[in-house]
Amino acid sequence: MNILGIETSCDETAAAIVKDGHLVLSNIVYTQIPLHIPYGGVVPELASRAHVEKIREVVSAAIESSSEKKIDAVAVTYGPGLSPALIVGLNAAKGLAKALSVPLIPINHIEAHLHTPFLDAEIEPETMTPILGLAISGGHTNWIDIPSYGKYEIIGQTLDDAAGEAFDKAAKLLGLGYPGGPKVDKIAKEWRENHSDKEMIPFPKGRPREGVSALSGLRAELCVSFSGLKTALLRYVQQNGGVEKLTDEGEIPRIVASYQEAIVQAVADRTRNALKLRDYKAFLIGGGVSLNSRLREVLSEVAAKAKIPILMAKPKYCGDNGAMIAALGYYRRNKVEGAFSIDVNPSLEVGE
Repeated sequence: MNILGIETSCDETAAAIVKDGHLVLSNIVYTQIPLHIPYGGVVPELASRAHVEKIREVVSAAIESSSEKKIDAVAVTYGPGLSPALIVGLNAAKGLAKALSVPLIPINHIEAHLHTPFLDAEIEPETMTPILGLAISGGHTNWIDIPSYGKYEIIGQTLDDAAGEAFDKAAKLLGLGYPGGPKVDKIAKEWRENHSDKEMIPFPKGRPREGVSALSGLRAELCVSFSGLKTALLRYVQQNGGVEKLTDEGEIPRIVASYQEAIVQAVADRTRNALKLRDYKAFLIGGGVSLNSRLREVLSEVAAKAKIPILMAKPKYCGDNGAMIAALGYYRRNKVEGAFSIDVNPSLEVGE
């Protein structure tokens, strides 16, 4: 079964065709990064306009570059994400599905990220449960219990900024530009090659206290807060002469590596705690921040010590893409009733 997937939740216009939930026949992504660089972040109105301009071209390219042209269904992200951006993809998918007389399959963006490790792999997700999932991106940092495939419960999360957002804000403060995540990863990796952990700045690792109302009933040891870390970074910069002085002194790489390590170790600590809750068969990571080399290294060590396999997407599938939407569509192909009347849901949670 060949499913065309369309993804426009943020600043990537993406489309792909995936066969039987695994085999990627085509995967086209148009990134808007150059468009948003001058603003230091994604501008929803500009993103929506760019999606409108590129959606037809991207979908056509996905179909033309596929080795198989037959399309049996159209899957599309309907949330979470930026409302103006989501609307473009959903409307395009509805029109295409009607034109082709095929089913329309609405897809949860976070759930699709959790499916990415199964792309171009022969592993059937149903055979790996129960799984501990980590959705970590610019908009989400959630630890998710997956007792059986298709059933999800958030057991831990960030109380404020997502990990990717924390990286971007630090990069902006330090004058590294947008997007911040890849630049932080590159600078930190180069610094670590010639320095020891003892030389790092001891930034806080975001441990919330029990009883905080923001926990909303979740356990503190499974949640994280990056607001204190951002404040600590700002104060450090201010107390040490500002960005320009620190740049001249060659201190920015050490600051970047220390800041990244605080985020990575915070995520690793919560993951260790979560892995103790159930006899998991696997630990799965999805989302754009899962491309971070240090995070992949540390979480691989955590999984190894817990003696469970770690499932990570290939780098090309870590960011937003149409393949993850099309692939998950295969496993949601029987849930299409009322799909053509569905609207976008910018705040959609995993499992809804």
